[in-house]
Amino acid sequence: MTLDSTLPHSTTDFDTDVLQQDKFTIGSRTFYSRLLVGTGKYKDLTQTAQAIQASGAEIVTVAIRRTNIGQHKDQPNLLEVISPDKYTILPNTAGCFDAETAIRTCQLSRELLDGHNLVKLEVLGDQDTLYPNVTQTLTAAKKLIDDGFEVMVYTSDDPIVAQELAAMGCVAIMPLGSLIGSGLGLLNPHTLSLIVEKTKAYNLPVLVDAGVGAASDAAIAMELGCDGVLMNSAIANAQNPVMMAHAMKHAIWAGRASYLAGRMPKRKMAVPSSPQTGYFFQ
Repeated sequence: MTLDSTLPHSTTDFDTDVLQQDKFTIGSRTFYSRLLVGTGKYKDLTQTAQAIQASGAEIVTVAIRRTNIGQHKDQPNLLEVISPDKYTILPNTAGCFDAETAIRTCQLSRELLDGHNLVKLEVLGDQDTLYPNVTQTLTAAKKLIDDGFEVMVYTSDDPIVAQELAAMGCVAIMPLGSLIGSGLGLLNPHTLSLIVEKTKAYNLPVLVDAGVGAASDAAIAMELGCDGVLMNSAIANAQNPVMMAHAMKHAIWAGRASYLAGRMPKRKMAVPSSPQTGYFFQ
């Protein structure tokens, strides 16, 4: 899309107008916020709710194996503060290290959420790096798609693997920026750009997942042409999670607007900002 040259002058009208134009689709659902957030690591459910509200996110991901959304009747239920009426709950398979466990976890989430079929698949390789096990991920993704799930898939930053997952029918490709919870930022921005390019033909979003530590990381991901960013630790582990959630919201918007505006070309030599002719005083 391109920005209309006749956009309103007020900042509020400008933001509203662009957001209304700039919706994006994941599977059968449409969203406006390109910031997706998690629910772990906060000090309590009250802080969780406050930070998520401040983020402006519409999609909230929940680790089914670690978070109570109704499977434990005697424990606090996350859905009491993060309502499915307000947010799209995205069950994820965090903590799964093989395809079969991940598949069972998705099936459990579908039962708990009354047939909800949008899931985030992650199959991890080991406890130390939490790097994705690509072989098991491919196996699980295929079986879940065949079972009627809309699969958003966490994967390595390998463009060929990303293309294979897109061709298989996943509804979003979610390459890591760096290791989960590391806060190291985007270690391989070029490969993320390649993933965006390689998956364009499949008309599905590319969402950076894992490794974001600061607002600048989120902005860079959006400037690369990614469609959104999912984060948890960067907000929850901040000294002020609610303030960081605000920062991430604006970083996503700034990076997206920068991408849509079309950045100036990089040049090897200086180019004067002012013209070299037509001076008032010669």
